[in-house]
Amino acid sequence: MPLPGLDLSGAASDWPPDPYQQPHWYRGVTAARVFAYLVDAFIIGLMLLGLHLTLGILTIASLGLLFPLHLLVIPLVVALLYHSLTMAGPFSSTIGMRLFGLRVYGADGRRPSLPQTLIHSGLFYFTIGIGVWPLLFALFEPRRRTLHDLLSGLVVMRG
Repeated sequence: MPLPGLDLSGAASDWPPDPYQQPHWYRGVTAARVFAYLVDAFIIGLMLLGLHLTLGILTIASLGLLFPLHLLVIPLVVALLYHSLTMAGPFSSTIGMRLFGLRVYGADGRRPSLPQTLIHSGLFYFTIGIGVWPLLFALFEPRRRTLHDLLSGLVVMRG
């Protein structure tokens, strides 16, 4: 079922909406994504704080055996799961994206699948690990898509 507000009655080539004929879908998306990520990072930080407190107690109880899990694995897993599950969920956006009026769409205009959002999130964290240039790609792309959006077949728009 298509997401509300989208007319998918046209040909498949009509998707995603043309940024020159329908600019309202893309207006302010780049800045909104930055602020949405800051909100999401804060939420992930709160989740990690609670998890680290719990794991800290368990690390002490296990005489340090859980220490590698505590520092290395958990932050990346929590961030990937947060982004992937919320974008593949019923709102098709993270909490930060919802606050700023953004929504993630798949290549067919429908809600993205969980594998798509896992790839998207994994590529996002990989690309910011190698530098900011893959994110700057959105400044020159008409639909304001980043490199990880293009590679995972997703579009982030107002909606």
